[in-house]
This record gives sequence, structure tokens and C-alpha cells, in this order.
Amino acid sequence: MQRASVFGLAILSLAPTGCGAGSPSAPASKAAHAEPVAHETELLKLTLSRHAEARLGIATVQIGTGSAQAMRETGGEIVAPAWNGGVPAGSATNLAQLGTQQVAADGEVDRTVAQSRLARIALARAEALVREEAGSVRGRDEAAAALATAHAAEETARRQRAMLGPSIATLDAQPRLWVRVIVPAADLAGLARREAVQVSPLGGQGTARTALPVTAPPSANAQNATVDIYYALDNRDRAWRVGQRVSVSLPMGTGPQQGLTVPTAAIVRDIYGGEWVYQRTAPGTYLRRRIEIASSSGGNALVTRGLARGDAVVTDGAAELFGTEFGVAH
Repeated sequence: MQRASVFGLAILSLAPTGCGAGSPSAPASKAAHAEPVAHETELLKLTLSRHAEARLGIATVQIGTGSAQAMRETGGEIVAPAWNGGVPAGSATNLAQLGTQQVAADGEVDRTVAQSRLARIALARAEALVREEAGSVRGRDEAAAALATAHAAEETARRQRAMLGPSIATLDAQPRLWVRVIVPAADLAGLARREAVQVSPLGGQGTARTALPVTAPPSANAQNATVDIYYALDNRDRAWRVGQRVSVSLPMGTGPQQGLTVPTAAIVRDIYGGEWVYQRTAPGTYLRRRIEIASSSGGNALVTRGLARGDAVVTDGAAELFGTEFGVAH
């Protein structure tokens, strides 16, 4: 009986104190709270005076229909060529291993050259002894055979070193470099493999250059289901460096596509990669509109969403409007 009374007291001590008949219940707190915000287009309207438009050099163009080559933007890497004066196949992206092999091959060449020099001296000495009738003909013949063996070893070492290509320190000075592009195997059939591509430095600095497709040794990654394709890039001005990351525009095999086109000069990009244009909705009034681009080529971009035919967008002065909106001085 004593245990039962103690247990009952424990239950009473755990009961909430506010459960009396007249006590009000506490309101339940909400787990989440949502409130409406303005649409993004309602926050981006700019109104400029004529003086401000003239100072920013605003110029507009009307959106029309056109065609643009379907392109796919992807990343690439500058690598050393795999042959024709380049490096061996399979080592274009593993320069550390290639450098180790080159150092070992250089050492082997030096060793065989030293052996050839010693064998030449030994043969000259043996021939002199035969002339003085102080040596044997057999010794002279053995020295000649040793020299021939040393010459063969030296020639083999030189050829093996030549197969490893130029030294790592001079790879950037090659007149041609390759661009390696990793493409998913499922997307390989949709690319125009025989057409040239446009290669640009990352960050938008510098102009795009044309790279031509090359027949390279097979290279793929079975684990990631990707295939490596290569393009040759002119490097006579030494503008590219081995290992440099670049942006590559791959042409698709579907050919030119029809649709709304906008000049690429009218497109501005935010820090998240979003693509925008400034649309003139009224005299002196500009609205930043988000667009979606399917492809771009020849200074024009094919727009799939965000604009309608006849809309007026800013070309000259788009970057200045972008800076004005976010308080960046020009």
C-alpha cells in the first residue's frame, strides 16, 4: 500500500499545473509563417531622365525572328597534343607522371652516351696496341663489338626519349595545343563532331577562338559514362597554357534553329549565372526581364522564354543600367 501511494504522488507531480477548470489554454505556436512578397519584375523598374539616357548611351533594338546555331556551352581543359611533336597518348592530362618519365629517359640517354664514349676510347686503345703488336686481335674485336652495342643502346635511349615529347617546361611554347572536352556518352550522338568549336577563357576575358576537331587516341571514363573529345587550338602567340580551364561552345547536330533572337550585347548576367535583358516599357522606363537562352552564335542569341516579338531591349548601355540599378558607378 505504501508503494501505491508513492506512485500516485509521482503521477500528480508530473501533471501540468494549468489544467484547472478555469485556466485558459495557451495558444499553439505556428511551425511556419509565410507572407507574400512582390514579384521580382515589380522591384526592377528603372525610370531615367533624357539627360541620364544620353549620359549612359542607351540604345535599343526591337526583338525579331531569326536563326541561330544550336550550341552547348561546356567546360574544357588545355592539354598537350598526344602526337605530332607532342606527348604520348594517355599522358596529356597527367603531366606529373610524364615529367617523371622524361627525367628518367634523359638520365638513360646520358648514361648510354657515357658508355659509348668509354667504348670508343677502349676501341682506340685496343687498335693502338694491335698496331704496336702489344695487343691481341681478339681484344680489338671485342672492343669493336662493345662499341657497337653501346651505340645501339644509345640510339634506343634517344628514340625512347623522343617518344615522350618535348620537356614539360616547353609545352606552353608549342605552336598547337589541344582542348579536351568531357562529354556524357549519351550526348555524344547529338553533337556535330566534324565542325569547329569556339574556345573562350573563363570569366569572359578575351575573345573566342576557333578550334578544329582532331582524331585523338580513344579516351573515356567508364565509371562516369563520359567520353573525351579533342580539338586543336592555335597557340603560336602563346595565349594558352597547358592545364588552363576554358569555356567551349559545342555545335549541335540539329543545325540552325528558328525563333526570337536578341543581340548578345543586350544580355547581362548576375552573380548566380542568371541571364537578363532590359526591356523598354515606356519612354525613359526600363524593366529588367529574366530570359532563357537556347543557344548563341554570330553575335545573336536564341531566346526561348522571357520576351515577345516586337519588344524593345537595350543593347548599348545594358551594363550601365545594370550598374545603375545596383549602385555601381560607371
